[in-house]
Amino acid sequence: QVRLVESGGGLVQSGGSLRLSCETSGFIFSRYSMGWYRQAPGKERELVAVITTANGITNYADSVKGRFTITRDNAKNTLYLQMNILKPEDTAVYYCHAWRDYYNNYLLNRWGQGTQVTVSS
Repeated sequence: QVRLVESGGGLVQSGGSLRLSCETSGFIFSRYSMGWYRQAPGKERELVAVITTANGITNYADSVKGRFTITRDNAKNTLYLQMNILKPEDTAVYYCHAWRDYYNNYLLNRWGQGTQVTVSS
């Protein structure tokens, strides 16, 4: 059974930091490209950051470049998102996403339940 469980969200003041974690099970984590998405009230879900598996290439939304860092620990089957210099506009529910097997192109496309991040001004 595939599971993605996010944690680390909370309430933080503008300029503060949070570290999100996504613990996974039920699939071979090291083979999959992974990502973080977010959805603010009244808005569509948007990509925050993605990371490949074999070479760890990362890509970020322009709005978070230089402030957020996506990393992965394949030994722990866990994905992370370090968020620094947080702004009120970063307030959203953050979701972990398991996308595609790098080696056989199998599309998993599974989501976690989300974790709330609220940044006060």
